[in-house]
Amino acid sequence: MTLAERIRQRLQTGQPLLMPGVFDPLTARIAVRAGFEVIFTSGYSMSATRLASPDFGLLTATEMIDVARRVCAAEPSTPLIVDADTGYGNALNVIHTVRGLQQAGVAGMFLEDQVWPKKCGHMAGKEVIPPEEFESKLQAAIDGRATGDFFIVARTDAREPLGLDEAIRRAQRAHEMGADATFIEAPHSVDEMRTIGREVPGVKVANMLEKGKTPLQTPEELHEIGFDLVVHPLSALYAAARAYSDVFRLLREKGTTRDHLDMLLPWSDFHAMVDLDRFYELERRYSSR
Repeated sequence: MTLAERIRQRLQTGQPLLMPGVFDPLTARIAVRAGFEVIFTSGYSMSATRLASPDFGLLTATEMIDVARRVCAAEPSTPLIVDADTGYGNALNVIHTVRGLQQAGVAGMFLEDQVWPKKCGHMAGKEVIPPEEFESKLQAAIDGRATGDFFIVARTDAREPLGLDEAIRRAQRAHEMGADATFIEAPHSVDEMRTIGREVPGVKVANMLEKGKTPLQTPEELHEIGFDLVVHPLSALYAAARAYSDVFRLLREKGTTRDHLDMLLPWSDFHAMVDLDRFYELERRYSSR
C-alpha cells in the first residue's frame, strides 16, 4: 500500500484526520511520536524558518522539496503532505514539482489557484488565476502522478477576491476532475463552512489557523459540518517561536537558565528523541578498534 493509499484508507473510516504542521525533521519526529498518522509542511512555516520572512511567495520549488526530502528521510513510514503553493509556475512546472516531491518520498500535495507570487491564505491582497488556467494546472498534477500514487488536494483562494460562490464552483470542478480532496481557504464563519460542507462533494479540508479568518473548531465539530481532513499548519511554529522568545529573554536578563530548567527539555529526553543510543550502537558495530 502506498502512503497516498494509506491517507485515502484512513479517510474512509468516517473519522476526521488531523494533520499537524511540521517544519523540519525534528518537528516531524516529535509529531509522529505524539501519535499523528499524517503530517504536513506549509509554505508559511518554510518561509519563516528558512528565511525569517512572511509567506509572500519567496521560496522556490527546490527549497520546498529539499525540506520535504529531509522530513521524509527522518520519518519515511509516515505520510507527508506538502503545501506546494501554486506549483511554482505553469502546468509544466506543476508536473516537475509533482515528480520532485514524489522522488523525495512525499505522499501528497496542496495545489492552489493564486497568482504567483502568492500570499498566505489569511492575508490581504490575494489574487487568483482564471478557473480554466487552474484546471489546466490541476490536470497536469493529476497526469503527473502517473509515475506513482500521489494524494492531490486542490485549493482555491477565490473566497476573498471573488466571493464564496465562485470558490465553491472551483472546488466542485476540482472534485469532478479527480482531486482527492478540495480546500476552500479562509471561510469567514461557521455558516460559510456549513455551506461548503453541503455544496462541495468529497473530502474537504479545514484549515485551523490560530487568529486567522476561519473560526477554530474541533475535529468532531468540523466532521459534523462536512470536513474530515483537518490541518493545524502553524500551531507548532507559533509555539516554538514563543518558547524561543521566552528562553532568549530569560537568558539575556538572567545570564543563566539554572533556576528555570523546567523551560527546557531534559538532556536525556532530547537525546532519546534523536536516537543517540542507536548511533552509539552503530559506532560500536563498525569500530575498527
